[in-house]
Amino acid sequence: MNNAGGTRLRKVILVILALGISLLFLWMIRRFIMPLLLGAILAGLFNPLYSWFVVRFHGRRGLASAATLLIILLLLVLPLTGFLGLVAAQAYQLAESARPWVETQLAGDTGLNRLLQSMPFYEYIRPYQDQVLSKLGTLASYIGSFAVGALATVASGTASFLLSLFVMLYAVYFFFVDGRSLLRRILYLLPLPAEDEDQLISRFLSVSRATIKGTLIIAVVQGALTGVAFWAAGIQGAAFWAAIAAVLSVIPGLGPAVVWIPAVAYLLLVGRWGAALALFAWSAAVVGGIDNLLRPKLVGKDTRMPDLLILLSTLGGLMLFGAAGFILGPVLAALFVTVWDLYGAAFKDVLPPDSTGGS
Repeated sequence: MNNAGGTRLRKVILVILALGISLLFLWMIRRFIMPLLLGAILAGLFNPLYSWFVVRFHGRRGLASAATLLIILLLLVLPLTGFLGLVAAQAYQLAESARPWVETQLAGDTGLNRLLQSMPFYEYIRPYQDQVLSKLGTLASYIGSFAVGALATVASGTASFLLSLFVMLYAVYFFFVDGRSLLRRILYLLPLPAEDEDQLISRFLSVSRATIKGTLIIAVVQGALTGVAFWAAGIQGAAFWAAIAAVLSVIPGLGPAVVWIPAVAYLLLVGRWGAALALFAWSAAVVGGIDNLLRPKLVGKDTRMPDLLILLSTLGGLMLFGAAGFILGPVLAALFVTVWDLYGAAFKDVLPPDSTGGS
């Protein structure tokens, strides 16, 4: 075998070995891939704070990383964990109270019952009212059972959650201290020109940071304002509805309205006209205007992804990764946009002229 053939065979064998071992390694650590990804994202988001600590601690990166990690733990992880526990508890309470509420509203002289009686088809369903109540009560029981099961799953998974939390926090510490050298090593192994690697990193970081910052801050603000309004209006489960409004904030032009419009209708049905009017005015003017006020400031025009892509990536991330998908979805979308931008730049000589206004 000549030298060229031996060299080619050696490269093929090394590629096969590298891919095989890499797949085996990823399968081995599959349960920790999510905490590692979240750790990398947190390290990227809090890198300015870490850099500030590095200057204040005269270049001692370990101490700066520990200080940044402590702030992340105190200001983000612990409050978020407590809030999610409150949301789970309120979800359980709402599910448990659903059946008696439905029976009370449909059986008594209430606004909802009067509204149904005014419907033209009410005469057809009145003979089956008891069956309707039974089915609605059964549905409420199913919801309650689902909530109980979810809480039991959370309780039984406490050890797993704590282990994943430890891995994520340790990964944040590692990425602060050695993340740059690891990134340089990965880029070295990619067969790309240096200018493509630099553009890939800079573009991806700018798009993902702007998208995550805009999505998270707007979600937190709109969710908090909705929760406060629901609490002031005396609606049960304010924290739960705040969390739902925060998730729905990714829907452009609609978002939290999916939550507060039914709440206004409920207040009207139970005769609380003042609370309904106040909730409508607050939600329409303040909660609804937050997106138009904050998004242009948080997300620049050059780094903004289409609203449809943000919506699809967030909802798809939630379905694929669970709660972590609220962050991972937009990050993957940012990587998707970045790679295709690089593709367009690399093949611009053979592609037709761009008439869309893109770069």
